[in-house]
Amino acid sequence: MDNSVENMEIRLLEREKWRGFVLDMDYVACERYETRVSDGKDGSSITLTRRKLSAPESHTSKQYDYPDKLYQDHFPGARAYGFVENGRLAGVIELYAEEWANRLRVTELWVRADVRRRGLGGRLMDFAKAEARRQGRRMIILETQTCNVNAIDFYRRNGFVLAGVLLADYSNNDPGRGEVRLEMGYYPT
Repeated sequence: MDNSVENMEIRLLEREKWRGFVLDMDYVACERYETRVSDGKDGSSITLTRRKLSAPESHTSKQYDYPDKLYQDHFPGARAYGFVENGRLAGVIELYAEEWANRLRVTELWVRADVRRRGLGGRLMDFAKAEARRQGRRMIILETQTCNVNAIDFYRRNGFVLAGVLLADYSNNDPGRGEVRLEMGYYPT
């Protein structure tokens, strides 16, 4: 891989060629957002508190049966854009227009491990922001988890804010498992 990622161009990834491409989403968490829910007759509240873990936790694609793939059937019409060098994918963002809500959903954002922290993720996110403006979308929305603090930090650096919390998306005890779905949003100006 060339040491200069500045020369890499974002291009549309052809559906026929890239459909089903598995994105390795493995990471190690040393922190997470602890989720506390208070639900009473006078109201409810959800508190997210950043906490260090007593020991690092590994999160692997394999433990989730490799769910992250490009051009999955549940996002018809999605379009993937990425950096390809010598036929090898270096980074990708997949976008899906949620017409009913006038949002642009980031269904996948991935950068290959050996080229991370070299600006590719930020460039992909800038591409999505420009695409949202071009399409006249009211917001960009994406999903992450309370146990993926590095991703949350990245999204915040890119102007995303908390837009929703789903307490039972992956199981009936997501807060107890330490993996609560967060929706984060970016509002183009």
